[in-house]
Amino acid sequence: MDFSLIETMRWEPGTGFLRLDQHLRRLSRSADALGFRQPPADVQKQLAVAVTDGETPLRVRLVMTYRGKVEITTTPFAPFAADTVWKVRIAKTAMPSDDPNCRHKTSRRELYEAARAEFTPDEADEVLLLNERGEVCEGTITNVFVEQPDSSLATPAISSGLLPGILRADLIREGRAKSQVLTPADLEGRRFFVGNSLRGLIAAELIGEAARAQTPAEAPPPPAARPAQRTAPRATKTARAGR
Repeated sequence: MDFSLIETMRWEPGTGFLRLDQHLRRLSRSADALGFRQPPADVQKQLAVAVTDGETPLRVRLVMTYRGKVEITTTPFAPFAADTVWKVRIAKTAMPSDDPNCRHKTSRRELYEAARAEFTPDEADEVLLLNERGEVCEGTITNVFVEQPDSSLATPAISSGLLPGILRADLIREGRAKSQVLTPADLEGRRFFVGNSLRGLIAAELIGEAARAQTPAEAPPPPAARPAQRTAPRATKTARAGR
């Protein structure tokens, strides 16, 4: 598929889209940064049409091409039980902290897919990536949140290299979370969560020795900045539901 921007949202009967304005603002900012055309003026109308027949919660996926063409798909969404706990492991695949493309949600998922492939679904529900300095960055489809003694949440700093998710931004804006540099040691023996705008916060448990990932594999060099052009490069796979 063409190199695309992606937003994954949650829609519920009666309340509509969750954090719609934030998702559309991020889409617009990423379009500016990466040289895409802006979303069409009727994008909200297209979203409304896509959920017209919705009677149960939906996962709504918006994909926008370099030329600003939008494709919207919906699938049924089933929230997790409140007592769900995800098994989380740390990958050897490293996230380059200086790659600006990581700040945008796109169809380029090779790094995340490599990390996810290190463990089977039975071994891990989510896989975390570290950067070249051994700092915690993010999960393959989630951001990370560690509970502090005052019950606030600490989430990895953008300088570590990560996609700043919509849920993460909301929690910081509400004063419930603050960003700081985190290492695997900060997760050990602590209550922590992974989460995204679609699923919210999910309690997590770190499996395996965190020390395994203190010296991650060398991060691949970041791709060259993508110049504005009329024909976009190709990507191999689509993104999963995420931030």
